[in-house]
Amino acid sequence: MAASPTRSASAAASSRRRSAPPAAKQRKPSALAQLAKWILLALVTNVALSRALTQSWTWGYDGKWIKPRTYREFVRPFAPVVLSEAQLALHDGTRPDRYPLYLAFDGDVYDISDGGMRNYGPGGAYHQFAGRDAARAFVTGCFKTHLTHDLRGLTQDQLAIVSNWKNFYRNHAKYRHIGTVVHPPIDPSSPIPPPCNDAKAQPGGGK
Repeated sequence: MAASPTRSASAAASSRRRSAPPAAKQRKPSALAQLAKWILLALVTNVALSRALTQSWTWGYDGKWIKPRTYREFVRPFAPVVLSEAQLALHDGTRPDRYPLYLAFDGDVYDISDGGMRNYGPGGAYHQFAGRDAARAFVTGCFKTHLTHDLRGLTQDQLAIVSNWKNFYRNHAKYRHIGTVVHPPIDPSSPIPPPCNDAKAQPGGGK
Protein backbone atom coordinates (compact mmCIF):
# COMPACT_ATOMS: atom_id res chain seq x y z
CA MET A 1 0.00 0.00 0.00
CA ALA A 2 1.55 3.36 -1.07
CA ALA A 3 2.19 5.99 1.59
CA SER A 4 0.01 9.05 1.44
CA PRO A 5 1.54 12.22 -0.07
CA THR A 6 1.11 14.07 3.22
CA ARG A 7 3.02 11.44 5.19
CA SER A 8 5.80 11.31 2.57
CA ALA A 9 6.25 15.10 2.63
CA SER A 10 6.36 15.10 6.43
CA ALA A 11 8.98 12.36 6.47
CA ALA A 12 11.13 14.19 3.91
CA ALA A 13 11.01 17.42 5.91
CA SER A 14 11.94 15.54 9.08
CA SER A 15 14.87 13.94 7.27
CA ARG A 16 16.11 17.31 6.06
CA ARG A 17 15.94 18.72 9.58
CA ARG A 18 17.98 15.82 10.92
CA SER A 19 20.62 16.11 8.20
CA ALA A 20 20.94 19.92 8.34
CA PRO A 21 23.98 21.13 10.30
CA PRO A 22 23.22 22.83 13.61
CA ALA A 23 23.12 26.60 13.51
CA ALA A 24 26.50 28.13 14.14
CA LYS A 25 26.87 29.49 17.62
CA GLN A 26 27.26 33.26 17.82
CA ARG A 27 30.86 34.03 18.59
CA LYS A 28 31.71 36.48 21.34
CA PRO A 29 34.28 39.21 20.59
CA SER A 30 37.80 38.18 21.56
CA ALA A 31 39.57 39.85 24.44
CA LEU A 32 41.94 41.49 21.97
CA ALA A 33 39.07 42.98 19.98
CA GLN A 34 37.46 44.28 23.17
CA LEU A 35 40.75 45.85 24.24
CA ALA A 36 41.19 47.52 20.85
CA LYS A 37 37.65 48.87 21.10
CA TRP A 38 38.25 50.43 24.51
CA ILE A 39 41.59 51.91 23.46
CA LEU A 40 39.97 53.50 20.42
CA LEU A 41 37.16 54.87 22.57
CA ALA A 42 39.67 56.31 25.06
CA LEU A 43 41.65 57.97 22.26
CA VAL A 44 38.57 59.53 20.71
CA THR A 45 37.40 60.79 24.12
CA ASN A 46 40.85 62.20 24.91
CA VAL A 47 41.07 64.05 21.59
CA ALA A 48 37.55 65.44 21.96
CA LEU A 49 38.24 66.69 25.50
CA SER A 50 41.53 68.24 24.40
CA ARG A 51 39.82 70.13 21.61
CA ALA A 52 37.01 71.30 23.87
CA LEU A 53 39.24 72.46 26.73
CA THR A 54 42.40 73.72 25.00
CA GLN A 55 41.35 74.40 21.40
CA SER A 56 44.08 71.92 20.46
CA TRP A 57 43.88 68.26 19.44
CA THR A 58 46.96 67.44 21.55
CA TRP A 59 46.41 69.33 24.84
CA GLY A 60 48.58 72.17 23.58
CA TYR A 61 51.59 69.97 22.84
CA ASP A 62 53.42 71.01 19.66
CA GLY A 63 56.61 68.98 19.94
CA LYS A 64 58.33 66.83 17.39
CA TRP A 65 56.49 63.63 18.35
CA ILE A 66 53.31 64.78 16.61
CA LYS A 67 55.13 65.81 13.45
CA PRO A 68 54.94 63.38 10.49
CA ARG A 69 58.54 64.30 9.66
CA THR A 70 59.76 62.65 12.86
CA TYR A 71 58.36 59.27 11.86
CA ARG A 72 59.44 59.60 8.23
CA GLU A 73 62.99 60.01 9.46
CA PHE A 74 62.65 56.85 11.55
CA VAL A 75 61.62 54.92 8.44
CA ARG A 76 64.10 56.61 6.11
CA PRO A 77 66.89 58.14 8.19
CA PHE A 78 69.12 60.68 6.48
CA ALA A 79 72.90 60.71 6.59
CA PRO A 80 74.18 63.34 9.05
CA VAL A 81 76.24 66.13 7.51
CA VAL A 82 79.71 67.10 8.67
CA LEU A 83 80.55 70.72 7.89
CA SER A 84 83.61 72.88 8.19
CA GLU A 85 83.20 76.35 9.65
CA ALA A 86 83.50 77.80 6.14
CA GLN A 87 80.74 75.54 4.84
CA LEU A 88 78.51 76.37 7.80
CA ALA A 89 78.99 80.10 7.16
CA LEU A 90 77.25 79.73 3.78
CA HIS A 91 74.03 78.88 5.63
CA ASP A 92 73.48 82.29 7.22
CA GLY A 93 70.16 82.95 5.50
CA THR A 94 71.44 85.35 2.85
CA ARG A 95 70.88 82.80 0.07
CA PRO A 96 68.01 80.60 1.30
CA ASP A 97 67.23 79.41 -2.24
CA ARG A 98 70.56 77.60 -2.30
CA TYR A 99 71.65 77.23 1.31
CA PRO A 100 69.12 76.39 4.05
CA LEU A 101 69.34 78.41 7.26
CA TYR A 102 71.61 76.62 9.73
CA LEU A 103 72.66 77.31 13.29
CA ALA A 104 75.26 75.40 15.27
CA PHE A 105 75.41 75.01 19.01
CA ASP A 106 78.33 73.36 20.81
CA GLY A 107 79.26 71.40 17.69
CA ASP A 108 75.76 70.29 16.68
CA VAL A 109 74.20 71.73 13.52
CA TYR A 110 70.48 72.43 13.19
CA ASP A 111 68.39 73.32 10.17
CA ILE A 112 66.24 76.21 11.42
CA SER A 113 64.74 77.15 8.06
CA ASP A 114 61.26 76.21 9.23
CA GLY A 115 60.24 79.04 11.53
CA GLY A 116 63.67 80.52 12.18
CA MET A 117 64.07 82.96 9.32
CA ARG A 118 62.24 85.82 11.08
CA ASN A 119 64.62 85.82 14.05
CA TYR A 120 67.81 84.33 12.65
CA GLY A 121 67.63 85.44 9.02
CA PRO A 122 68.97 88.72 7.60
CA GLY A 123 67.52 91.62 9.57
CA GLY A 124 66.46 89.37 12.44
CA ALA A 125 67.36 90.15 16.03
CA TYR A 126 69.64 87.12 16.25
CA HIS A 127 71.05 86.96 12.73
CA GLN A 128 74.58 86.93 14.14
CA PHE A 129 73.97 83.37 15.37
CA ALA A 130 73.13 82.00 11.92
CA GLY A 131 75.77 80.11 9.99
CA ARG A 132 78.10 79.74 12.96
CA ASP A 133 78.56 78.12 16.37
CA ALA A 134 78.26 80.93 18.92
CA ALA A 135 77.40 78.81 21.94
CA ARG A 136 79.28 81.06 24.35
CA ALA A 137 77.22 84.13 23.47
CA PHE A 138 74.02 82.19 24.11
CA VAL A 139 75.09 81.89 27.72
CA THR A 140 76.88 85.17 28.41
CA GLY A 141 74.79 87.52 26.28
CA CYS A 142 77.96 89.07 24.80
CA PHE A 143 76.72 89.12 21.23
CA LYS A 144 79.71 91.04 19.87
CA THR A 145 82.73 89.47 21.53
CA HIS A 146 81.56 85.94 22.41
CA LEU A 147 80.41 84.66 19.01
CA THR A 148 82.48 81.54 19.51
CA HIS A 149 82.11 77.89 20.46
CA ASP A 150 84.81 78.33 23.12
CA LEU A 151 83.20 77.39 26.43
CA ARG A 152 86.30 77.56 28.59
CA GLY A 153 85.95 79.35 31.90
CA LEU A 154 82.18 79.05 32.20
CA THR A 155 80.72 78.37 35.63
CA GLN A 156 78.68 75.29 36.48
CA ASP A 157 75.52 77.38 36.33
CA GLN A 158 76.47 78.62 32.88
CA LEU A 159 77.24 75.10 31.70
CA ALA A 160 73.77 74.09 32.90
CA ILE A 161 72.38 76.80 30.61
CA VAL A 162 74.40 75.28 27.76
CA SER A 163 72.71 71.94 28.46
CA ASN A 164 69.29 73.60 28.47
CA TRP A 165 69.94 75.19 25.09
CA LYS A 166 71.05 71.84 23.69
CA ASN A 167 67.78 70.29 24.79
CA PHE A 168 65.84 73.23 23.37
CA TYR A 169 67.25 72.88 19.88
CA ARG A 170 67.31 69.09 19.82
CA ASN A 171 63.67 68.82 20.90
CA HIS A 172 62.32 71.77 18.94
CA ALA A 173 59.12 71.04 17.03
CA LYS A 174 60.41 72.59 13.80
CA TYR A 175 64.19 72.70 13.93
CA ARG A 176 66.10 69.61 12.80
CA HIS A 177 69.39 68.26 14.06
CA ILE A 178 71.24 67.43 10.84
CA GLY A 179 74.87 66.88 11.79
CA THR A 180 77.98 68.48 13.22
CA VAL A 181 80.51 71.20 12.53
CA VAL A 182 84.24 70.53 12.80
CA HIS A 183 86.06 73.28 14.68
CA PRO A 184 89.80 73.82 14.67
CA PRO A 185 91.30 72.86 18.04
CA ILE A 186 91.37 75.64 20.61
CA ASP A 187 94.86 76.47 21.81
CA PRO A 188 94.67 75.89 25.58
CA SER A 189 97.20 78.66 26.12
CA SER A 190 95.10 81.23 24.28
CA PRO A 191 93.24 83.76 26.46
CA ILE A 192 89.66 82.99 27.49
CA PRO A 193 87.19 85.51 26.03
CA PRO A 194 86.85 88.25 28.67
CA PRO A 195 83.48 89.30 30.13
CA CYS A 196 81.64 92.10 28.40
CA ASN A 197 79.76 95.10 29.75
CA ASP A 198 76.98 95.08 27.18
CA ALA A 199 75.48 91.65 27.75
CA LYS A 200 72.06 91.20 26.19
CA ALA A 201 69.16 88.91 26.84
CA GLN A 202 69.62 85.34 25.70
CA PRO A 203 68.37 84.71 22.15
CA GLY A 204 65.00 83.29 23.01
CA GLY A 205 63.31 84.79 19.97
CA GLY A 206 63.63 81.55 18.06
CA LYS A 207 61.53 79.63 20.54
